[in-house]
Amino acid sequence: MEDKTNETRSSTPISSSVVEAEEHKVGLSNGSPIEAPVEETPIPPPDTIQGWIVVFGAFFTLMMSIGATTAYGVYLQAYKLDEFPNTSSSMLSWIGTLQFSSMCFFGIGVGVLCERLDTRLISLFGAVVTGLSLIIASFCHSPGALLGTQGIMFGFGGSFLYVTGLTLPPMWFEKYRSLATSIAIAGSGIGGLWMSFATRAMMSSVGREWALRITGLVVIGVCSAMSPLLKTRMKPARREKIIDFSVLRDPKFALLFFSTLLGGGSYYIPIYNFPTYASIVLGKNRSWGSNMSAIVNGSSIAGRVVMGLLGDKIGPLNALWISTVGTCLSVLVLWLPFKTVGPFLASVVLFGFFSGAIVSLVPVATASLFGVRRLPSIMGLIMCAYMIGGLISSPPAGAMLDRFGHGTNFSSLIIYDGVLAGASVATQSVLRVIVSRRFFHKA
Repeated sequence: MEDKTNETRSSTPISSSVVEAEEHKVGLSNGSPIEAPVEETPIPPPDTIQGWIVVFGAFFTLMMSIGATTAYGVYLQAYKLDEFPNTSSSMLSWIGTLQFSSMCFFGIGVGVLCERLDTRLISLFGAVVTGLSLIIASFCHSPGALLGTQGIMFGFGGSFLYVTGLTLPPMWFEKYRSLATSIAIAGSGIGGLWMSFATRAMMSSVGREWALRITGLVVIGVCSAMSPLLKTRMKPARREKIIDFSVLRDPKFALLFFSTLLGGGSYYIPIYNFPTYASIVLGKNRSWGSNMSAIVNGSSIAGRVVMGLLGDKIGPLNALWISTVGTCLSVLVLWLPFKTVGPFLASVVLFGFFSGAIVSLVPVATASLFGVRRLPSIMGLIMCAYMIGGLISSPPAGAMLDRFGHGTNFSSLIIYDGVLAGASVATQSVLRVIVSRRFFHKA
């Protein structure tokens, strides 16, 4: 009788959520025992309404945090042409670069905090600091002061919003992981879309100072309201080390890290320079600056959703590779050889479509390669790649524009951006072969 009972139990199908719960209790990580878990509460099943609530909160959180960074191109145009005309392009580019690079640098620690503290409180703290950074920046009237406030302080506060918004949605899904994550990150595109126009309108009507103050207050209000929704699905087992660096020995991690570094480096150069290019090279008025930022962000929304759907069908690594190839071609084939409006607009649209998916598919690919339970801390390390990518993107590109292009010829800047994207394609190709040599394998 006992043997029959055991046979019945062994033949009973086990849901994925139960398996995750059992692994969580035992404290396994890739089959290796680790310390006892922090708590033994049951893990909610994936692909439920709770997951979509988290996506909703992450959508608006990323809309305000990343949306503000992608709208920096409007501020950069005003700083370069009006407020600081004698300051180098490289110096002014550092403000926007430090927004995202600081966000990624501090994200290493935030990823660890997300595994130990309530992610809702982490998000609330980030909302207050991020908004205050813009309000304080409104009282600054030198590039150095703006570097510290609109740059570094914004990045510090934004890291708490970015990490929670980026890593929580993949945890709550299995079947629709790529789509759910892409929808959440599409919030950054929508934020950049309307914030570009809103920033331009506010700067025209009430000035740069009040544009920053109003934006800061909106960030505090919206992100604070969304923070109660950003709940984690599972707590990883407690580890002796604050950060588990064992993943650094995995060649797949190294390849993903460097492909993200290079792809991230190629991401912000066009976003920050499209508005200025339209004014200087094409001779368009300044309203084109906000128009270019809006087009990039608008097309990135569509790209993230479409490539997210594709990622669920063919695998996130395959979709990521396609997106990076498209980004590279939009820069080298359309932007570089032509200096007319038609090809330039085509480049802007295609760049936004493909490059937006690069950002949204990296956390999904990370979850696919290393699992979701360790995602916050691993993504914290991956964000180092975004940080380094930011440092090797706009500042060197701005220096090339000043030195080789004399502030008006963007060819060296565009070539540099295309080389970064092409190198990212090559690195991802090696990673894809390591994962599987079958061309049509879902990966």
